[in-house]
Amino acid sequence: MRQVAECMAAWGHDVTVATSRHPRRKSSVVNGVRIREFKAGGKMVYGLNGQIDEYREFVRTFAADAILIMAAQQWSFDALWPVLDDIKARKVFIPCGFSGLYEPDFSEYFRELPDVLRKFDHLVFNAEKYRDIDFVRNNGLSNFTVLPNGISEADFEREPDGQFRQRLAIPEDAFLFLTVGNPIEAKGHRDVVDAFSRLDTGGQSAVLLSIAGWPGSGLGASRRERGLAQLVRQKVINSRLGTAVRYGDAVVRRLFYIARFEGWIGIEQLVRRKLTRRKLARMDPPVPPLESIESIAAKASAQPFKRVILTDLERQDLIQAYLAADLFVFASRIEYSPLVLFEAAAAGTPFLTVPVGNADEIVRWTGGGMLCEAAKDGRGYTRVDPTTLAREMAGCMRDREKLSRLGATARERWRNCFTWKVVAGYYEDILAGKTPNVRITEFKELVPDEQAISGVA
Repeated sequence: MRQVAECMAAWGHDVTVATSRHPRRKSSVVNGVRIREFKAGGKMVYGLNGQIDEYREFVRTFAADAILIMAAQQWSFDALWPVLDDIKARKVFIPCGFSGLYEPDFSEYFRELPDVLRKFDHLVFNAEKYRDIDFVRNNGLSNFTVLPNGISEADFEREPDGQFRQRLAIPEDAFLFLTVGNPIEAKGHRDVVDAFSRLDTGGQSAVLLSIAGWPGSGLGASRRERGLAQLVRQKVINSRLGTAVRYGDAVVRRLFYIARFEGWIGIEQLVRRKLTRRKLARMDPPVPPLESIESIAAKASAQPFKRVILTDLERQDLIQAYLAADLFVFASRIEYSPLVLFEAAAAGTPFLTVPVGNADEIVRWTGGGMLCEAAKDGRGYTRVDPTTLAREMAGCMRDREKLSRLGATARERWRNCFTWKVVAGYYEDILAGKTPNVRITEFKELVPDEQAISGVA
C-alpha cells in the first residue's frame, strides 16, 4: 500500500492513507502522501475497538474519486461494511487470501461477505488460483483482476557488494544457498537446514545462509556494536534472562502467526501437540523431542565441505545476500503470494520452491524458478520431504548453466513486469476505471522439463 500510494503521489495524484496509529510515525505527510491515523483495531468476528466511528465517518465523507482497501478480516475493511452504500467513490478491494475461510468462527462472516463484495466496483487478487479468488468465482463475481506483487527498484537496482561474502567468511568459490523468512518454523527453515545436512555436494564447498529472527545474530548489529557495549550485550544474551526473553519472544510470535492464519483451532491443536509430546516423553522408552534447528545446523556444519549460517540481517545486507546467492531455497508451509520469490527474481537469483501459495504461478510468471515436489496435510500445510529437497538442491548445484539462464530471465522479467513502477501503474488504471494491460498474461504454462529439474509441475 505504501508503494502504491507513493507512486501515485509521485505521478501527481492527491493521495491520503487512512491507517493505524504508529508510535514511531513522526509526520502526517510521508513522501507526498498524507497520513490520517486512527487508534483502532480488531476484526468484526472478535470485536472492533477504538476510533471506529471516527474512521467510518472520515471515509464516508471523504471527497475521493477512488478508494483502495487492502485485506479482509481486519478493522479498516470490516468497519466499513455498514457505510459502503454511502461511499460514492469508486471502491477497489484487495482480499489478500481469506485466511479464515475454513474456520468455524468465521462461518457467518463469509456467509455475509459475497453481498459485501458486490458493493465494490473491482477486486484485485495476487494469485490466479487460491481460496479467495475461488470464493468470489463460486459466488458469481467476475469484476476482478489478477495482479502480481511488486518489488522495489530502489532496493534491487544496485551493484553487488564484493565484500559481502568476505564479511560472512563465505569462500568465493562456495555454492551459496539462501533461505529467508519469519517465523522460523512456518517458513520452513528446519526443512531447508535438514535437507542441506543430507545434501551430496559432490565434493564442492557449499554454504547455507538462513536469514530469520535468529537470536543474537545479525551482520548489521556486529558492525554497530563494539567494545564494552558488545560484551555486555553478549553477556545478557547468554544469561538466563536473555534465554527467557528469547523463548518468550519466539512463543508470542508463533502464537500470533497461528492465531492469524489458523485461528483458535490452530492454537488448540498446538496445545494438544505439546501435551502429546510430553506424554510421549514420559513413555518407556521415552520418545525423543524434535531436534532443534540449531542442532541440525551444527551437525551439517561438521560435515566436509559444508557450513550453515543462521543469522538476521538489516535490509541493505539482506538485499546483498540475494545478490550474492547462487540459489534461493523456499520450503514454507503456508503462503499466499510469497514476496521472497519475487525478491529472488529481482536479484537475478534462481529459486527452488515447494508448491506453496501461488509459487507455481510465480515460477511461470518470472521464468526464474523450479518446483520441488511436496505434499499438503489435512489442514492445507505444505510439507516437503527433506531427502527430496536435498536431491533437488544437489541437482541445481550440478547445473550452473541452467541456473544462470533462469536468473537472467527472472531479472529481465522483473524489470519489465514486477517493479513497483509497473505494478502501481496497473492499480492507477483500475482506480481510474480502466482495464490494465497486465503482462503476466503473456506467460504461458511451461512444459515440465523447462519448469523444474524434478519435472514436478
